[in-house]
Amino acid sequence: MTALGLGLGTLNQPGAGLWPLAISVAVIVLSLAQVFIGRRGGDGEKFSRYSWLSLVGLATLLGLVALLPVIGFEIPALVLSLVWMKFLGGESWRSAVLYSVLVVGVLYGVFVGALGTNVPHLF
Repeated sequence: MTALGLGLGTLNQPGAGLWPLAISVAVIVLSLAQVFIGRRGGDGEKFSRYSWLSLVGLATLLGLVALLPVIGFEIPALVLSLVWMKFLGGESWRSAVLYSVLVVGVLYGVFVGALGTNVPHLF
């Protein structure tokens, strides 16, 4: 569901989608400014070949969103965490697997066990 689908309302009577839309627009504008201004570096970090890892992170996150309704929460979340820890974080295989299982277990415990959230499951 998008912010527009929730309804924007008016400034006197804001709808549920007004703030998500406003924040999204601000993030997009600031991101585009960073792409063009940030290339010069200055006092901040310059773009390098490692900057492309952010796109890998975004692509895997979009994969999680696409797979979540199809095969549930556990497997996509485990794969996402494993990819992020091993390939983006540089952890060893043993650490990446251990941390990924722990992260998914904690997320499952918090959202399903403690909060009673209904998440899609494969099984």
